[in-house]
Amino acid sequence: IEELARRHGPDRLVGLDLGAAPPLPEVFLPYYERADVRDLAALRDVVERYRIDTVYHLASLLSATGEKQPDLAWDVNMTGLKHVLDLAKLHRMKVFWPSSIAVFGPATRKRAPQHAVLDPTTMYGVTKVSGELLCRYYCHRFGVDVRSLRFPGIISYKTRPGGGTTDYAVEIFYAAVEDGAYTCFVRPETRLPMMYMPDAVKATLDLMDAPSEAITVRTSYNVDAVSFTAEELAEEIARHEPGFTCRYAPDHRQQIADSWPSELDDTAARDDWGWQPAYDLPTLAEDMLVNLRQKLIPSD
Repeated sequence: IEELARRHGPDRLVGLDLGAAPPLPEVFLPYYERADVRDLAALRDVVERYRIDTVYHLASLLSATGEKQPDLAWDVNMTGLKHVLDLAKLHRMKVFWPSSIAVFGPATRKRAPQHAVLDPTTMYGVTKVSGELLCRYYCHRFGVDVRSLRFPGIISYKTRPGGGTTDYAVEIFYAAVEDGAYTCFVRPETRLPMMYMPDAVKATLDLMDAPSEAITVRTSYNVDAVSFTAEELAEEIARHEPGFTCRYAPDHRQQIADSWPSELDDTAARDDWGWQPAYDLPTLAEDMLVNLRQKLIPSD
């Protein structure tokens, strides 16, 4: 929302979520609606009342949360997406919808190709594979311009983790600043692809800005940025936070992490619309910690 507001002005945006409007310190959002993406009538009302032409459909139950409530994950993730696609078909809207590395599974090579075997082990992953196919169907069958990225784990200082398997890579930063210690729920040698939020926003908007004829993948593009082990992340944080310690206590999320690739082959995204990440592990960690200290440590 903040980046779109900078580009287009906040009066061109409408936010929508289940609860109250999120805190946005960098922008005042004048238009905000509370609605459930499973409520087609409510979504149609917002689309028609504001004459929406582009939708960034981000509502979802994530991997670890989805395993606790698989029926709800299917309902939110699939019903919500189909409602958006049906409205896009009716009103000729352009749509962005995020997929995930959760589409991959044990049969995928550790460097996941663009066109890989998709055998997810979670309901979240099942909904992402199904969503990719639904997006491609609506594009080819009805001409809906829907675009998607298979995001790796996303790291951000602006919001706390929301129930994903890669959340340790965010929790660890908060713990380093607040407590000086962290208990990680995956093994130290667990390596997963990650991305800093500014790169995730950039990838999303670069994809949406690309001409339609440049988009050759209508399921979802692999996008890669940086891969590291949990131990490498902890060591990098310790360079900035002397005395920081990390212990490891793998739980049920370890099995999910083990089923995912350690990096993504994003050649198609780089060739088709020029994808290029800006952050590596050292620059990501430094920026996270600087911003979290400002956010969490009161100034005198």
